[in-house]
Amino acid sequence: MSTTVETARSSVIVAIDGPSGTGKSSTSKAVAAKLGLSYLDTGAQYRAITWWMLSNGVDVGDPAEIATAAAKPVIVSGTDPAAPTITVDGEDASGPIRTQEVTSKVSAVSAVPEVRELITELQRSIAAAATGGIVVEGRDIGTTVLPDADLKIFLTASPEARAARRSGEVKGSDLTATREALIKRDAADSGRKTSPLAKADDAVEVDTTELTLQQVIECVVTFVEGKRVAA
Repeated sequence: MSTTVETARSSVIVAIDGPSGTGKSSTSKAVAAKLGLSYLDTGAQYRAITWWMLSNGVDVGDPAEIATAAAKPVIVSGTDPAAPTITVDGEDASGPIRTQEVTSKVSAVSAVPEVRELITELQRSIAAAATGGIVVEGRDIGTTVLPDADLKIFLTASPEARAARRSGEVKGSDLTATREALIKRDAADSGRKTSPLAKADDAVEVDTTELTLQQVIECVVTFVEGKRVAA
């Protein structure tokens, strides 16, 4: 087999979408690591720009002010699935972007068209530079960011299962409040006019409610390997 054909088979672009708490990040990182692919958490980029705006006094309740500030921060994402990184203006943002304040504001910031346009272009450039292939996870990857991805996966799970997973990640969190917050974010992300959370027509849907993380990972790996063989 020629090197060119081998490279073509390995350079698969995988889009993994779905709402919060379905296992997107854990699955995407594990699949990328197992198959030697790069990895990109697009949600972290939206969190990063939200954190920057909150830190710099931008009124995140004002779409016009958000749009004006959108191009100011420099966001850089590392794509090693074993140690993904994200910096804003050279500062490590991996911790600050996971605060409850950022979580509660990210949907409003990411709904602004100017923000989505800038971040989408950033995501496309990162995917294009990943010559060895990449797993990109988010909410609009298969529909908007990478509509020509080789494989599209849409993860789902019941609100109860998702809330339980999220509560397990955050010590001392309230299960009912977490469930309500997830449903509220789903509505905001699915209802926004620009690139809403949606399943692509050609995406494979995987319901993770009754599956262990390892089972989900194995399922997605099987799909990716199938695409590689068919390439």
